[in-house]
Amino acid sequence: MDRVDSIPPPTGDDLAARADAYAAAPLLNCLLREVARPVADSGGLRTYRLPGVDRLLRVRGVRRPTGPEVYAAGHWHRIGHTELVKLVAEELRRHTGLSNHELPADMIDSREAVAALLAARARAREPEDPYLRSEQSLITGHPHHPAPKARGGGPAAGWLPYAPEAHARFPLVLLGVREDAVAEEGDTSALDALGQAPPGYRLLPAHPWQLDLAGRELTGAFADGRLVRLGTTAFDVWPTAAIRTLYAPGRDLFLKFSLDVRITNDIRRLWRHDLRALRRTDAEAAKAFAAPGGSAAWLSDRGYRTAGFAFEELAVLVRDGLRGHLLPGATPLLAAGLVEGFTGSPLAAAADPAAWWEAYLRAVVPPALAAFAGHGVVLEAHLQNTLVAVDADGLPVQALFRDAEGVKLLADVGREAGWERLVYTLVVNHLAEVAAALAGHRPGFDPWPAARRELGRHDLPEIAALLTAPTLPGKTNLLLRWAGADGADARYLPLPNPLARPVPGR
Repeated sequence: MDRVDSIPPPTGDDLAARADAYAAAPLLNCLLREVARPVADSGGLRTYRLPGVDRLLRVRGVRRPTGPEVYAAGHWHRIGHTELVKLVAEELRRHTGLSNHELPADMIDSREAVAALLAARARAREPEDPYLRSEQSLITGHPHHPAPKARGGGPAAGWLPYAPEAHARFPLVLLGVREDAVAEEGDTSALDALGQAPPGYRLLPAHPWQLDLAGRELTGAFADGRLVRLGTTAFDVWPTAAIRTLYAPGRDLFLKFSLDVRITNDIRRLWRHDLRALRRTDAEAAKAFAAPGGSAAWLSDRGYRTAGFAFEELAVLVRDGLRGHLLPGATPLLAAGLVEGFTGSPLAAAADPAAWWEAYLRAVVPPALAAFAGHGVVLEAHLQNTLVAVDADGLPVQALFRDAEGVKLLADVGREAGWERLVYTLVVNHLAEVAAALAGHRPGFDPWPAARRELGRHDLPEIAALLTAPTLPGKTNLLLRWAGADGADARYLPLPNPLARPVPGR
């Protein structure tokens, strides 16, 4: 099986080796997809040429490449993560003509974060709730990002208590904001039930990590009474895979916060312009899922509250919980967790992978295409924004989508750009990864005929081209970060299209 996440819990030097393997896999995926040129594939080893440095690189495995080796002086030499980072940086300097000191530091930070997470997980107890286990399973994280676990370069002691991958849980800090300084929009009533604000103040929960990060900027507001500290919640919240989005199971409530830390491509702050636009995109997404006849659901971002003098720093977004949307008896699971693997995953346990995969496709594909075709809504339907609910037998029965911040409207972006984005998030980022994970557990299983059949059922003018085009759009996260592009930018390169094969009987 092509996995790096099936190794026993780490001890001593083994932890360092596992951290190297976890950190190297997504970095290698980026390098091999975006820059390297394939040379040979033999005996489980794949060899590539790095054109910038004119070196040969070989790896084992496909989905999660491991064991990178470089050919020099007539021999293959194994390289660790630090040497790999140096090699990638030199290749990119020559390939692009640009220098970048920040990204290599993030690559190293990502690896150090993985080591800290592995050590913490070995001591922690995973949650009993399978949904929370799925949200907190992502040690690899984004499989095609050069530094998916970077945490801003700060010491682990500052962020580890709030890391989902370390099975963290913690109370929220409660603040009071003077009423004349409150800024809010939409339905934020759930926040008022989290505690008791004194007269003349409104309740504002804060992520403790963000409060640490923004501490100096808020000193004046605490001093003059615009902000007051009210203790903490009487209950714990659980960080989800998104890190800054927390779930309160007892309240069945999601809260999304600002974090002034770069995670993958973006500084994860709730930006003012995004918050202002959120009500429109959320309303359109909610409308798309309100049509009768489907089981899929949209987790609405109901509204936000913040302080006008620290609009982005203290913003909190209120999101629907799960229970009002789930089918009776269904258990929600994060799609990214199914790919990564966690205790009790129904993907790994599927006795009939064909039936499981067909059920998965029926749950996920129709609502995403219907939102696009019928409502002009482009879901950011990638692995971390999709929950898949399963029945008592572990069979997928429902999809739930989230995050209005990532939604695009065709009225704004145009149909061609919107379709490209949907194909990338739904097919390349999502379905291809689930298909590969399922095939990894069941060697010889081909998931693509069923995917072609499911997509072919839908009457969209773009479908015929999708099923015959030789390539699909793959996002260039490594080159985007190296070039210092805006985190919201998306530039694509062509990837081989596994859908573009004839289906018997069609």
